Amino acid sequence: MIDSLAALLAPVTPERFLAEHLDRQPLHIRGTAAKFADVLSWRQINRLLDMTHIWTSTSLKLVMDGGAVPPEQFCSRATSRDGAAVLQPDARLVQGWIAKGASVVMNDVDSLTPGLASVSNALEAAGLGKAQANVYISWQSHKAFHSHYDTHDVWAVQVEGEKVWNIWEGRADYPIPHPAFRGQPQAHHDQARGKLRGTVHMQPGDLLYLPRGWYHDALAEAPASVHVAYGVHAPLGMDFVNILSERILYDPEFRKPLPRQDGSNPAKFALTQRAGLLGQRLAELSRDPKVMEVLAQFVANYRYSRGGYDVLASRGVASPAAAGGGDAPSFRVLAAGAKPVRRGAEWVVKGPQGAVVVTPPEAEAAAWLLARPDVTEPELAAKAPAVDAGALLGRLSAAGLLAPGA
Repeated sequence: MIDSLAALLAPVTPERFLAEHLDRQPLHIRGTAAKFADVLSWRQINRLLDMTHIWTSTSLKLVMDGGAVPPEQFCSRATSRDGAAVLQPDARLVQGWIAKGASVVMNDVDSLTPGLASVSNALEAAGLGKAQANVYISWQSHKAFHSHYDTHDVWAVQVEGEKVWNIWEGRADYPIPHPAFRGQPQAHHDQARGKLRGTVHMQPGDLLYLPRGWYHDALAEAPASVHVAYGVHAPLGMDFVNILSERILYDPEFRKPLPRQDGSNPAKFALTQRAGLLGQRLAELSRDPKVMEVLAQFVANYRYSRGGYDVLASRGVASPAAAGGGDAPSFRVLAAGAKPVRRGAEWVVKGPQGAVVVTPPEAEAAAWLLARPDVTEPELAAKAPAVDAGALLGRLSAAGLLAPGA
């Protein structure tokens, strides 16, 4: 699983990326099919979409040949869990549009699985900003979006199929999510994108980095393509202005009324003088150590709150095994208090369906896993590498000590 910026960028080093590409130019990194195997799969996509109550016409969108499909055409009117009327995606209607070639966009998925969260956490831990993720599922010969730029850095992680990206020479000058930028017509983008800089053929395991504002478009090359687009929002100079706006609440100069204007030159001069005074005061506050301390902390902590729960540990109870099982099937422990017992030269674990004779290493592993609410085979293998984890789990399950978990 991706656990750092170095793992995400490999074989390119973070030092090279920061020096040559961050906020400067695109970067395409070839990878192996296994590199992002833990991030997302077709099986996980179906599992997430089956969580019907978390999807709305905002979080799940369909796009057909450059145009958004109206929600009324793929959603049904439903009542939410709290009794409110909502438009909820309908599996039959969504799959009907997919059959026609509509692309599926799953928004804000970066906390839904450990694999999806791992890339966001790696980007945020490197201090690059808040990392939000959308999944794009597209089909051959059907382009979802025309040439455009994004108002954040884009990290595209290809997990299934292939996709060809057109990278243009044009770059918007640090756009932000504001109507002044989002309201620009397609004719403007088609002209501002400039000449084609090159094409990138993305395959499973590949990574594409695009700085904010860089023009691009993409088309699925294989029959089906899935990539996860991580949008990284860096802290901006405008955020510093917001911090200053909080600080000036305590400065009486900014609470005084501005000079009254009656059209006379003295009145205009007085306003100019006051504006200059306030500007000078802002410059002084910008150098204030306390303001700089708040700014530095703001930048360092600029990330989304994601995860961190360990419910059993908060009560001093043994937690589930450490993360690392990914989407491997889990085994739930059924026999609370069961543990290996030595009988002469053997170790035995008794279960409702019979007893299991284990070796000393297996006894140690069994004691560890039976003290937890559940376990996966990769977790057990990591804890007890000398033990055949799969075989031990099978024998303990046959004895009624374990059962397939959620």
